[in-house]
Amino acid sequence: MSATNGVRVTCQQRPVDLIDISRRCDQTQPKKEPHKASFREMFSKEMAASRELSFSRHAHERMFSRGIELSDESLTRIADAIDKAGAKGSKETLILTDEAAFVASVDNRTVITAFDRDNLRQGVVTSIDSAVIV
Repeated sequence: MSATNGVRVTCQQRPVDLIDISRRCDQTQPKKEPHKASFREMFSKEMAASRELSFSRHAHERMFSRGIELSDESLTRIADAIDKAGAKGSKETLILTDEAAFVASVDNRTVITAFDRDNLRQGVVTSIDSAVIV
C-alpha cells in the first residue's frame, strides 16, 4: 500500500487574478460606513488645534461613547482652564464644565479623559493636582 492511500495529486497550475478575488470579497462583505464627522466636530477640532489643545485617543473614545460634543466656546474655556492651571504650577488638572468634566495634562495641553455628569457622580478622579471650574 502506498503512503498516499490511493489519493492521487496532480500538479496543476493556473493563473490567479488577485483583482478578481478582491472584487468578489468586496461584493460579499457589507461595507462599513466610516464615521462621518459633523461640521461641529470638524470645527471643534480646528479650534482646538489653533489653541494648541489636543485630545488623547482615550478622550476621543470616551467623548464619543458618552455623547459629549464640544462647542468652540467650550474648547476655548477648556484651553483657558489649562492656562490657569499651568500658571499655578499644576501638572494634571480636572476641568469641570456645565456639560462634562475633563482630566487634562497641563504640560502637553492634552485632554486625557472625559466624563459626562452621570459618570462623574459615580466615579473617583485620581492622579490630579488641581481642579478648575469653568
